[in-house]
Amino acid sequence: MSSSKAMLKNRSHLGHKVRYAVSNPARIAPYLKRHARDTWLRLKHPDHVDYYRAVMASDTARNPEAAVGSRSHDRWLALGEMQFDYLAEHGLAPHHRMLDIGCGNLRAGRLFIDHLDAGNYYGIDISPDILISAKQTLTTFGLQDKLPHLTITQNLTLDFLPDAHFDVVHAHSVFSHSPIEVIEECLAHVGRVLAPGGFFDFTFDRTEGAEHQVLREDFYYRTQTLIALAEKHGLRARFMEDWETRPHGQSKIRVSLPG
Repeated sequence: MSSSKAMLKNRSHLGHKVRYAVSNPARIAPYLKRHARDTWLRLKHPDHVDYYRAVMASDTARNPEAAVGSRSHDRWLALGEMQFDYLAEHGLAPHHRMLDIGCGNLRAGRLFIDHLDAGNYYGIDISPDILISAKQTLTTFGLQDKLPHLTITQNLTLDFLPDAHFDVVHAHSVFSHSPIEVIEECLAHVGRVLAPGGFFDFTFDRTEGAEHQVLREDFYYRTQTLIALAEKHGLRARFMEDWETRPHGQSKIRVSLPG
């Protein structure tokens, strides 16, 4: 399927699900199992953040690397390297202070931590389970002397962080799992913590058709929707064309302060 056709797919439609099931019969049982689990978790946790925290607890208990979207250890390593290489090419320097939203088990964070000066990495996540795994990653890769900050958060108001502090803010595969109100919460507050000349990079699942979600886990947005949302909160935003050359299914937008 061409890229333009893929961008028009609506994965929430019954017709798409039937066609996908016919083409991928081995995935029917896992999908039904996940659907049943997610339905139960949504009933138990009506708030989206609470719900997704429960999803992460369930996924992390089985496999922390799979919980952050890596189908194998090699893919976990490769995705981390992809994120690091991109920001390094865009000027990430050791003296920069970095906020990694949805840091997970430090798939990319381990490389950021190693690159940055001690104490300059701040990783936040809604899942205590994945942060425990993150601490194990620190030990595995011998990064204790870098003294990274790893903090659980309930929301994306960033209210516990100082003004104008971070040169780089990063959120990989966070907005792809977030309803629009969670994204807006982040965009409404991230400008306060950005240092002059700093930027905020985030990835998202892009569609050129109808915006939709699947299982309340995967959300698909049009680029202009997210750019307009950033501009509503006084931020500049641009689509990062050079990210599109990377072997990754999501797209990237960069947000910065005006002026």
